[in-house]
Amino acid sequence: MKLGFIGLGNMAGTICQGVIESEFIKGEDVCGFDINQDKLTQMEKDYGMCVCTSERDLVEHSDYVLMGVKPNVIESVLDKVKDLLDDKTIISIVAGYSHEKYETLIPGTHHLTIMPNTPAKVFKGVTLFERENTLTQEEFDFAYQMFESIGEVYVIDNKQMIAGGALSGCGPAFVYMFIEALADGAVLNGLPRDLAYKLASQTVLGSAKMVQETNAHPGLLKDQVCSPGGITIKGVKALEENGFRNAVIEAIDKAK
Repeated sequence: MKLGFIGLGNMAGTICQGVIESEFIKGEDVCGFDINQDKLTQMEKDYGMCVCTSERDLVEHSDYVLMGVKPNVIESVLDKVKDLLDDKTIISIVAGYSHEKYETLIPGTHHLTIMPNTPAKVFKGVTLFERENTLTQEEFDFAYQMFESIGEVYVIDNKQMIAGGALSGCGPAFVYMFIEALADGAVLNGLPRDLAYKLASQTVLGSAKMVQETNAHPGLLKDQVCSPGGITIKGVKALEENGFRNAVIEAIDKAK
């Protein structure tokens, strides 16, 4: 079984590296094409993967094709290869291209639209699968196991993909900003920056683990940290006064 990547940018490159490093697939069974030749050469050197000379060359040598190009070029890429797709499985991470769009662009083909995120780089990714797709069960199982090797997979209704993608796809950037802000606050009060980042990131990691493993409402867990008249509730008050919740809600809303 051959897996091909058209486009090896930040997200697609992370997926490619992850599925090889997780041993889901061998590097020799992975093909790649990207307009950045230096990137291809490095991936070939690091993982022993096959480098293709064009989009058509890649499709001809692959059973599964992950579309990882920018939205502004996906349709031109499809035009180049659509006559080769009859017996191929297309997995798309292209933003804004849903099942319905692919049904219009490449009708009669086997395709699945997904939304991964960058924590896949450390095997803690979240990947959303559109429930409506045209894959066979065998093809779907391959795709599911592929992304399960680099994190968690959630199959959701197509109409939920926009909101879900804003949360899990864009959310890491918002979390990084929060970690940075936590650290900045500590640095302002005299903590060395390297230690501040370590404490902030571990605090966020541990807090997220508490939500996952206790199944308690985040509000309840927050209340358990806040002693009456204590320093934590004073910090919570400052966040509320400065519109913390609304800023986060607005960020998700604007990212959809």
